[in-house]
Amino acid sequence: MSTTASNYLLIFRETALERYDDMSHEQRLQAMRRWNGWLDALVAQGKMQGGNTLDSSARIVSNTNGTRTVDGPFAEAKELIAGYILLTVSGLHEATAIAEQCPFLEYGMTVEVRAVAQACHLARALGWETMREPATA
Repeated sequence: MSTTASNYLLIFRETALERYDDMSHEQRLQAMRRWNGWLDALVAQGKMQGGNTLDSSARIVSNTNGTRTVDGPFAEAKELIAGYILLTVSGLHEATAIAEQCPFLEYGMTVEVRAVAQACHLARALGWETMREPATA
């Protein structure tokens, strides 16, 4: 097993917001305490580097036949990206094991586990290892 640490992003998707409406105040409070305890443990272990929740309002910017900005999210969306945390772990297996411990999975949340790359597809197609053009000697 490699000892090199890698960065992974856990992306939290809410798929059943109405489930929280059916919970009592005490159940909501206990759920949040489990969530915060989980995050506190990741910070104490040096695995969580940061994270945030995301507001539900959004805009989508694209450039198909001219730049276009559209308000979102859209009513037909079945899930909402609720937030993310950045981990530094040994690899995909460890990041996935952490995601599997997410206390909100039981409420319908899903967690996407993604490696943080140093270069996008276009940069890699140019043979670059990062988003910056390599310096020439």
